[in-house]
Amino acid sequence: EKYKSSIDNIGLISKSRLHVHLSEDMMTAIEVGGRHGNPVVYRVHADEMRKSGFIFYKSKNGVWLTERVPVWAIERVM
Repeated sequence: EKYKSSIDNIGLISKSRLHVHLSEDMMTAIEVGGRHGNPVVYRVHADEMRKSGFIFYKSKNGVWLTERVPVWAIERVM
């Protein structure tokens, strides 16, 4: 919740990590976000990003990774 304003303005960035970590479904996103306070969930328009040249990787533990997620590719849903 504390990063909501920043995300709304610049999108999702990796900060100190190599990649942005994305959940595959809403329940996982809520669970992971809840570890850090009140969760705020964004839908990522990954297909549009992929068509624009963004690359996604799936880690062994099922987390999706990408370099960044621009503002135009996110939609706050919760």
